[in-house]
Amino acid sequence: MASNPKFQVFKSTSNNQYYYSLRSRNGEIILNGEGYTTKQSCLNGIAAVRANAPYDTRYDRRDSWNNYTFNLKASNGEIIGRSENYTTRSAREGGIEAVKRDAPGAPIEDIS
Repeated sequence: MASNPKFQVFKSTSNNQYYYSLRSRNGEIILNGEGYTTKQSCLNGIAAVRANAPYDTRYDRRDSWNNYTFNLKASNGEIIGRSENYTTRSAREGGIEAVKRDAPGAPIEDIS
């Protein structure tokens, strides 16, 4: 299923917090945000992702056996997004490249 990259904002029914997901061109989720108590805070999180996504130094790569992930961090070191799990380093690097490419201009779809 091909589509345009986008951020989706949604509200959890279990804890009433707002979350975002960044979907890539192929529709897969490539980055998830933490829970936010307000929609505005969630939108601020997306703005931080857009601002920090282009910079390779903001990506904290994590390796464990057969599992590769990354966290996107703001300039203050706070984690602003977490990746899905990848089975290879190269797949994870592809995910990082997709975030760099897609996040700065991805529109927001509010499904909350």
